[in-house]
Amino acid sequence: MVDDWKRRLDALHAELVRRDDPVAWVVEADAVNASRRYPYVALRGPVFGVAVQDPAVGPDWRLLLPVVNGTPQQARDELNSHLWFKARGDTDDPAVRRELLAAVAVLEREPVNEVEVLGVRYRVVRGDAFARSGEGGLEPPRPSDREPADRTWGAHHTTPSPDVGFVLDPGQDDGLFAGAMKLGLRDFAYTGSHFPVDVRADSQRAAAACPEIVLLPVGFGVVEGNGEGWRPRGAMMATPHDARDLLHGAMTETWWPELRQLDEHEKAACIKAAEEFKAAGHANEVRVGDYLYRICRVERLVRCGPDGPEPPRRTDVDEYGPSQMHPTMDEDGGLHYD
Repeated sequence: MVDDWKRRLDALHAELVRRDDPVAWVVEADAVNASRRYPYVALRGPVFGVAVQDPAVGPDWRLLLPVVNGTPQQARDELNSHLWFKARGDTDDPAVRRELLAAVAVLEREPVNEVEVLGVRYRVVRGDAFARSGEGGLEPPRPSDREPADRTWGAHHTTPSPDVGFVLDPGQDDGLFAGAMKLGLRDFAYTGSHFPVDVRADSQRAAAACPEIVLLPVGFGVVEGNGEGWRPRGAMMATPHDARDLLHGAMTETWWPELRQLDEHEKAACIKAAEEFKAAGHANEVRVGDYLYRICRVERLVRCGPDGPEPPRRTDVDEYGPSQMHPTMDEDGGLHYD
């Protein structure tokens, strides 16, 4: 195994040298510096999305919906909606619509993780999200992380998720440092008594059955620190600026003014801190009272085996079950509100 790792790393290094790509070298240098400043990995927990394998496109599995949901059922619901809207607006063929709606009906009744429609396989896939940490806490964005061309604030639009269309190919060239990390994560499994015994056993089975690793595009989120630890706040975003904009909006519109029922003095202090954060442009931290908020870099992995990406595990928890999410549709596209 050690010789195999060395051969792979040597191949990655040779490819990096051959490309002579200054941008790639900057990214690699950033990754090395980050590994020194933030040497530990803080597991955030499982995330779920939807992948598709369409023979008309090729043999690869590709992400159809972002891997960001906290439970498998949320991803199933998104697949349910995707197929329902596909039946409503993407075809005039009653036979095609019947098959799409048959899959929707299954998803309404059963917590299934895969359906096949018109020769296309749709699968709920599981990933693990993690952040790097060090003496300074969780890792903020790196200088080489991509930013949107338009850094508008408060426009309520976000950069589209880079997950959509992403090919789940464990063999793709992610760079030298990422390649080394993938090799190091092959045997990763949950350990420690804070994980139940069946969860640890499931994790070890997954490492054996799905040993190959795909690293998804990096994401960015807001975390809240109170001196005792960090807690995620809000959705994962595609760029650091989108996460900063989310934090600014939360400080001025939702988190404190509404949810925390701040008095007028506290509300004014919160808004002042938010505007100072915005004016700084590329700030990654803001403090309000006893809380420190940081823009955090979020990495994710998906395991793959001989049959493709890993589906949810038996021990993954759902807060609710399947249900009918949309009006009943007939094969001619008519809607019925029962």
